[in-house]
Amino acid sequence: MTPHLPLLAAAAAMVASLLVGRAAPRVWLATTLAGVTAALLAAVIVLTGGADWEWRSSFLLGGEPLHLRLDGLSAFFLVLLCVVGGAGSVYAREYWTDNAHPRSARAGRVWWSGMLFSLGLVLLASNGLHFLIVWELFTVCAYFLITLNRQRREVRAAGWLYIGASHAATLALFAFFTILAAHTGNWDLGPLREHPELAPLFWLVLFGFGLKAGLFPLHIWLPAAHANAPSHVSALLSGVTLKIGIYGLMRFSGWLPLPDGAGWVVAVLGVASAVLGVAFALGQHDLKRLLAYHSVENIGIILIGLGFALVAMQQGSPTWGRLALAGALLHVWNHGLFKALLFFGAGAVLHATGTREMSRLGGLWRTMPWTAGLFALGAAAISGLPPLNGFVSEWLVYLGLFDATLAHGPAACMAISAAILLGITGALALACFSKVCGVVFLGAPRSPAAARAHECGPAMRGSMLALGAACVAIGLAPVVFWPAVVRAMNVWNPAWAGTAAPVALTALGLFHVALALVALALAGWLWRRVRLGGLTRALTWDCGYALPTARMQYTAGSFAGIITGWFTWILRPERHQQLPDTCFPSTARHAEHTPETVLEKIVEPAALLVMRVSALVRSLQHGRLQAYLLYLLIGVAALSLLVLLGGAP
Repeated sequence: MTPHLPLLAAAAAMVASLLVGRAAPRVWLATTLAGVTAALLAAVIVLTGGADWEWRSSFLLGGEPLHLRLDGLSAFFLVLLCVVGGAGSVYAREYWTDNAHPRSARAGRVWWSGMLFSLGLVLLASNGLHFLIVWELFTVCAYFLITLNRQRREVRAAGWLYIGASHAATLALFAFFTILAAHTGNWDLGPLREHPELAPLFWLVLFGFGLKAGLFPLHIWLPAAHANAPSHVSALLSGVTLKIGIYGLMRFSGWLPLPDGAGWVVAVLGVASAVLGVAFALGQHDLKRLLAYHSVENIGIILIGLGFALVAMQQGSPTWGRLALAGALLHVWNHGLFKALLFFGAGAVLHATGTREMSRLGGLWRTMPWTAGLFALGAAAISGLPPLNGFVSEWLVYLGLFDATLAHGPAACMAISAAILLGITGALALACFSKVCGVVFLGAPRSPAAARAHECGPAMRGSMLALGAACVAIGLAPVVFWPAVVRAMNVWNPAWAGTAAPVALTALGLFHVALALVALALAGWLWRRVRLGGLTRALTWDCGYALPTARMQYTAGSFAGIITGWFTWILRPERHQQLPDTCFPSTARHAEHTPETVLEKIVEPAALLVMRVSALVRSLQHGRLQAYLLYLLIGVAALSLLVLLGGAP
């Protein structure tokens, strides 16, 4: 079977979902699910050994024939789009209803379908002009999805920041594709490694796609957009659209000649994104903003694998390069799955309590056991704990780094440093999610809203269960998904073509299965003891307090205070406090806020300087002819001085 018919059916279903989105929510959901299912089938056909699909139209669009291609690399990313997009569609049907959001729910369905459709076209486009068109279409759809709740000022600000950053990325990509077209004579895209003069274009690729992927320090749009968007939109943004940036980096780093040091730059940016992303996450009190910074961290992990794969390709070391690239590719899937699950869980909490502030939550595991359990599963996966999928992809990256240490020279030194910092990142991620799960779900409710919380409905719960099951499946049987990873790797670098899975991958899967069985047996034993009354309940040790209250619990800030203190140099926390002034003060207050350091301390002052210079220049244009003649005289005098100083005749 070829992917032609499934792709045609997917396109027809997505067009239908666009047409019925405003009027018929049930029909919209059915057509959207039909579209993503058909596209998923096409991607699976290619990844399981089917031939690549390529099509050129007989008509022109913008003066160019439409050129679409589905190969192993685009199919790999299309699978993630279909899984997260389908789960998000079901989740949105209950989360963002017409009754609760009459002003935005109908438009939201249309923009959602448009975004899924345009993202799919980005993955299929094999013409630079058409790539830019569908790239802008998905950017516009994402903007309107982020600003669905545009009555709030912070939502509008997040939307403007997103669209501004996205257009900066588009300018870089426009320059890249136009220079490429001018050099090759057409807009068609394909391998160009035999043109070493094109190597400098990689830096445009890195900036344009890196900005969309949210790598540090180009992540400035990401925390605000993910925090203020509806939660199903946040899941799609983090789970899929960031990976479209990674797709661009992987696609064109595989097609273009690379400048010297490109792999090192990508690896260093990956390490910086991983460590600093989790450091900023530890300083957050907003649940969704915290998850957004963990996206920066995991994009860093992917870039570590990709960076070392680029280094290995330039040095002719396929053994550890394949392992690093395999870890990066599998982490694309894994991060998309568990991050969408976590945003769905955060959305369920927000839906039930009306707040994202962790210090106003607590005790939710009693009233939201499904959400608490599935969020904990996602937290364990993102922290890289066995037997879940996050451990598998990070383990492959570690294997590549460990093998690179045997290469001697700069690669070995860099691999040792990257492995150590990656281990630190994992430890910090575990500490961060211990904070989240403890503050949000354990303890006592810290507010009336938390005390009144309720479990989400079957559609939201079912979406989370599906993603959680996928996280478990990859963790328990990683060797099953290895052929898909290999197919994508072979497209990225045909010289590394191969199919054999690492011997240790099968052993890891068996170990994970055994570990899961032990965990289930232990959980069953504990449940049986509780049901039979074998365990007694008692008050927690109260440290001598006769009447402990919810205010005596750890807050999000106090839990991570020591760790965030290590990163004060970059976090720059702002403290607001009212110290007690008597022995028995009536009021005392201490609060700590972590600003968006790069945005508020670097980008905004630079933008303000540019605006002031611009205002100064505008003030020179006032319509007075005498002043303009003076400007010309000053210019001629300056040019004459330059000529004299330069010694020209």
